[in-house]
Amino acid sequence: MPPTADIQWWHWAVFILVILFFLALDLGVFHRRAHVVKFGEALMWTGVWFSFAMLFAWGLRPWLGSEQALQFLTGYIIELSLSMDNVFVIAMIFAYFRVPAAYQHRVLFWGIMGALIMRGVMIGVGSALIARFHWMLYIFGAFLVVTGAKMLFAKEEGVHPEKNPILKLTRRLFSLSQDFDETRFITRQEGRRTLTPLALVLVMVETTDLIFALDSIPAIFAVTTDPFIVFTSNVCAILGLRSLYFVLAGALAYFRFLKYGLSIVLVFVGLKMLLPEHWRMSTSHALIVVVGILFVAIAVSLAVAWREKYLEKRKGNAAKLD
Repeated sequence: MPPTADIQWWHWAVFILVILFFLALDLGVFHRRAHVVKFGEALMWTGVWFSFAMLFAWGLRPWLGSEQALQFLTGYIIELSLSMDNVFVIAMIFAYFRVPAAYQHRVLFWGIMGALIMRGVMIGVGSALIARFHWMLYIFGAFLVVTGAKMLFAKEEGVHPEKNPILKLTRRLFSLSQDFDETRFITRQEGRRTLTPLALVLVMVETTDLIFALDSIPAIFAVTTDPFIVFTSNVCAILGLRSLYFVLAGALAYFRFLKYGLSIVLVFVGLKMLLPEHWRMSTSHALIVVVGILFVAIAVSLAVAWREKYLEKRKGNAAKLD
């Protein structure tokens, strides 16, 4: 194995600058004009961001070592899979506020910019706590087990903006317009600046991601406590969330059991953190378990959905014959 390189400040700087360059290219060139993101375009961008993550993992191997590359890959898959649950909630938020399809990409872009900043701060705080108090790993592990169990047995609920305290505060502090003004978050009404409904949607998306981050960030600490690996895997997973939303938005009904798979993943990584060091599973085995859980959840979801569709079609044909 090649010698492990030390992570310097400029490694962080280069990674962040590359990400900001791609984000600027995305918004300033490819999505400068608001338009409906179609399935083919979304699938292409999903492939681009996935390829970027895989190339980054490949580059880590000769630089930091195969174990760190595997940790990045495992963390990336955990974060990406947990982000998929966020996709379902974002879809409900857009439906609740009746956000036109052409405006949704702009909300997701700025939502993810905010998410990157929030997650960066949370990862920094989490890494500092673990470095000083190693027992914090057990606190995170217990939290994930409890969260996963609650998520497993919780009833399906819609979004409730009226219960969101940050949204309530926003409504109280700022004037609000009733109508969208294209992709603007701030508009002018009767000579004064007001927030558009799109700004409220952005607030909802940001607060929702903050809640999901409370689950997903502790989960990756079950794989590694290296701040650089935690941050980069998190960022790469979040960057693919926008395009992943547009890929999955029209097929959410086909992933009804994914929630249960994600719950089991949370419980699994939580238990991994709670076990003594010499009993813990290797990173490669943990990766196999996580991928296996997600594969089974998605396969069962698709099988049930296709079976229901087949029975419905068969019932319709029988009704025509009668």
